[in-house]
Amino acid sequence: MLPNPLHPALVHFPIVLVILLPIAAAVAVWAIRRGARPTRAWMVPLAFAVALSGSAWLAVETGEQQEERVEDVVGEAAMEGHADAAERFLLLSVAVAGLVGLGFFRGRVGAVARGTSVIAAAALTIAGYQVGHTGGGLVYQHGAASAYTGQTAAQGGAPVRDAASEERDER
Repeated sequence: MLPNPLHPALVHFPIVLVILLPIAAAVAVWAIRRGARPTRAWMVPLAFAVALSGSAWLAVETGEQQEERVEDVVGEAAMEGHADAAERFLLLSVAVAGLVGLGFFRGRVGAVARGTSVIAAAALTIAGYQVGHTGGGLVYQHGAASAYTGQTAAQGGAPVRDAASEERDER
């Protein structure tokens, strides 16, 4: 049986993979410089990059499925910030996966792509942080989990949303 809501369970996969990808790419570049066959050594970073893009896509899809229910609790502005960060992360992760794929080319093109992949994968962690930070804000500052728990602020759930909070969200 799948967890409900599914989105919070899935978002941890891209978080882990965005941290592991630059490490795997750096280790593969190091191994290739020490004499490992590039096609063999570069398979691990490619697998991580593809898994990262796939898991990011699943996280975006499940987030969109649950967006309206949570938006009723947290407000549209907070949701849009997180959704925008997630979509940006997805696009960047696909671009990085494409770059990692170029690392299979021979010669100078492959070598440059592999080196650039390490840098791009490390930079991608910033976009991953932004998604995680905005998602954490939805849960811990705006009480997004209360959309599924049914708790009120008095019961330890979502903060009470007053008229001033609603007005700020609308701007």
